[in-house]
This record gives sequence, structure tokens and C-alpha cells, in this order.
Amino acid sequence: MPFGSIGRRRWCMIALASVGGAFLAESRGIADPAAVAPIQTLCNALIGIMKAGHSTPFQQRFATLAPVVDQVFDLPAVLQVSVGPNWSSLPPDQQSTLETAFRRYTLANYVSNFDNFTGQQFQVEPDTKSLPNGEQLAQTKIISPSGETHELDYVMRNVGGRWKAVDVLADGSISRVAVQRSDFRRLVARGGAQALIESLNQKTNDLSGGTLT
Repeated sequence: MPFGSIGRRRWCMIALASVGGAFLAESRGIADPAAVAPIQTLCNALIGIMKAGHSTPFQQRFATLAPVVDQVFDLPAVLQVSVGPNWSSLPPDQQSTLETAFRRYTLANYVSNFDNFTGQQFQVEPDTKSLPNGEQLAQTKIISPSGETHELDYVMRNVGGRWKAVDVLADGSISRVAVQRSDFRRLVARGGAQALIESLNQKTNDLSGGTLT
């Protein structure tokens, strides 16, 4: 689907999988501009794969974006929160397989949705908003050539001295993790980790048009 034609509901659903349930509150503490830098890097990379478009193979765009997503997001933390208490009871080999499947799905989701450039722009606010738990909110807007805007805000957490995104809020309030968590926990409750692995792999296959198996 062309990037410029994605509607409000679709924006809410493509906000990257991430961790949980960030609740916006009155700003506390000191905003940290360093938390914005990773999101600017992500936006630049997304523009790059959009400009590459369908003339560049899906796998190539996937490989281009992969190191940026690894840099910007704390995907293992995102997955663990999404799976919930059952995570700690999974054997290490299943945890590892789930992490791989979730990373591939996350990347495929971005590559599939950011696949066409018609003059869109990302506007990244230079300052963050502080959240009560020490996390920071990096705010962005995606502006279409027609002037239509959609907000994607990234909840940033300091992980070992580096800021990492742990949730994405579509249109300023809809937590991608909250949406994702319900689905993930239902699958694990019904069919264990294998059910979630199979679901993620199938979604990745669908998003990539079968080029990622």
C-alpha cells in the first residue's frame, strides 16, 4: 500500500511492536535531547527504504533496515513484556527462537508499510517529554504531501547508558504494546510458545510476499 494513502486506523496498527503500556502524565524530571537521536536515525532510515521502494527487493530493504532497528529498539524487552509472566517459564531455546521470530516480524512490518516515497517528511521534535518513571517521550510527525499528519511517539528507556525505544504510541496515545500484548498472551495461553512462533513467522511471510520464510 502506498505510504501516503495509509489511513488513521492503519497508522495505529503499524506503529512498531514495543513494550508496554506507557501512560502519559505530567512531565517530571529533566528532558534529555540524547533520547531523540535514535529516533532521528530511524526516521532517516525509513525515508531511505521508502525511496528504494519496490524496485529494490524486499530482502535488500530488510537487510538495510535491520541494523537500525537493532540500534533503536530494545526488542527483547518488548517481547518479554508482551508475552508476560509465561516468558520466564519458557526454555532458553524457545526464548531464543521467539526473539528471532519477533525481530523478523518487526522488521518485515516496517519494510512492508514504509515502501513508497511520494514526498513524505518526518518531523522530529528536538526535545523530549519526561515520563514519571525516568523514561522519555520522543515525538514525531509524519507529514504527507497533502499536509495530512500522523503522530508517532516513541517511549525511550535508558538501557546501559543508551536510549532505546520500548513502546510506540500512535496518534499520541494508542500503545502498540497494549494492542500486541493481548494477542501474544492469548496465543501462548492456547498453544504455548510454538503457537506464537508460528503466528509471527506466518505474518512475516505474508508481509514479505513470501520472500522471507
